[in-house]
Amino acid sequence: MKNVILASTSTLYGEAYLTYLKEEITSLFNNVSELIFIPFARPGGISYELYMQNVSNFFALLNIRVKGLHDFQDPAEAINMAQGIFTGGGNTFLLVKTLHELGVMKILKETIENGTPYLGTSAGSNIGGVTMQTTNDMPIVYPPDFKTMGLVPFNINAHYLDPVPGSKHNGETRETRIREFHVFNDIPVVGLREGSWIRVKGNNISTEGKYTSKIFLPNKEAFELMPGAAIDLGKHGSEG
Repeated sequence: MKNVILASTSTLYGEAYLTYLKEEITSLFNNVSELIFIPFARPGGISYELYMQNVSNFFALLNIRVKGLHDFQDPAEAINMAQGIFTGGGNTFLLVKTLHELGVMKILKETIENGTPYLGTSAGSNIGGVTMQTTNDMPIVYPPDFKTMGLVPFNINAHYLDPVPGSKHNGETRETRIREFHVFNDIPVVGLREGSWIRVKGNNISTEGKYTSKIFLPNKEAFELMPGAAIDLGKHGSEG
């Protein structure tokens, strides 16, 4: 049974790393004494070692040891044997490129679908969707494939931002970019605001956190889902 959290961000403004999710993470990784961390997104270009230290410091508070996937000679075996898995944020293009080149995207998907608890934040959440094509990140590298794990039947736009009233910014909004995506693709998109996350338990998928999440369907009006609401996009298929 899938047991997954896909969060928009790892860190809320003014708070320590993962603090706002501590209760949820404690529940997710109940009975986990060691987890595998996937550091390949490298936020800000930091080293794996520095990224690992930030993660290890938090999970030490939960008495959970952390090992980096980059330290294993056989990453596929490490994923298969993992008690729990966490993929952090950074650049989604880099993360997806590395996972495909290591040949572990499919293995990661299968392991999680078989019940290994999974936490994703930002880029680590984007790869929980069908493809990575609704990321906000710059294409600093070229992945061999945009397909990701498909743990949920939609794409994710982490760090979703609403237009700022009165702003003089003339560039495209997040909503505009997602509508551009829907000109050529029919995959639903969930815009996750900061402090929000998607919770997957088996076949049940819900949006959680402080704020509503914005749902985008091709050729439909976008709508909001309250925290705690089930994400059942099929029942909205006839709405316009």
